[in-house]
Amino acid sequence: MNYSNLKIGLFIPCYVDQFYPQVGIATLELLEKLGCTVTFPLNQTCCGQPMANSGFEHLTKDCDRLFYDQFADCDYVVSPSGSCVLHIKEHLKVENKADESKVLRKKVYELVEFITDILKIDSIQAEFPFRVGLHQGCHGQRGLYLSQMSELNAEPFSKPVTLLQKVKGLELIDLDRTDECCGFGGTFCVSEEAVSVKMGKDRVADHIRHNAEYITGSDMSCLMHLGGILRRGNSNVQIKHIAEILNSAIKKQIPEPII
Repeated sequence: MNYSNLKIGLFIPCYVDQFYPQVGIATLELLEKLGCTVTFPLNQTCCGQPMANSGFEHLTKDCDRLFYDQFADCDYVVSPSGSCVLHIKEHLKVENKADESKVLRKKVYELVEFITDILKIDSIQAEFPFRVGLHQGCHGQRGLYLSQMSELNAEPFSKPVTLLQKVKGLELIDLDRTDECCGFGGTFCVSEEAVSVKMGKDRVADHIRHNAEYITGSDMSCLMHLGGILRRGNSNVQIKHIAEILNSAIKKQIPEPII
């Protein structure tokens, strides 16, 4: 299928826009490299997830309406955030547009999900020669089923792992607890900060114990939490969103001319 003829709406969560714009840029560049025609509605803003998570879903009506107005005419909507995508897929309700809301919800995809399930990409032209630990975000794993849950007696799979294994030079490390929560949990890290930090420290320790140089994942909110703990612990381990890794390439050094 020729995806260049389709209109792909790029949905960038507000925290990515404000704190990690490089993730949004990497997502755009990656989708274009994979043959997609991408549009970025400039008036998009928060999807309303923070209010809904705090028990104020009734206050997200304007967010729902704005999201619908920005993306309703897209063939697909893609975002580098599993938690925001899950919120839209499960909670988007526009007044007087119940059926239209259901149609739009089915068009919204997390980036890894879109690449594996819709584009069905066989190869990734990326290079990242480092030891990388994968953090499986809870929303992506248990809500969007990006990977199998270890507590189930079922065939294991992981869409992020499948993509990372296609990256040249990348060494994916084994972890003791592959799908343990990092403790971020949106507003949970505010209301239960001590528990959140302890969970994050445990998650970071697993990666450090296995000599990770980078921690990646498909939710920048989780990586933001882990990154803060790493910095406070003066660790050399870095965080990098999976979009940045899949979009990466080692630039060849061009020798300076001899004068």
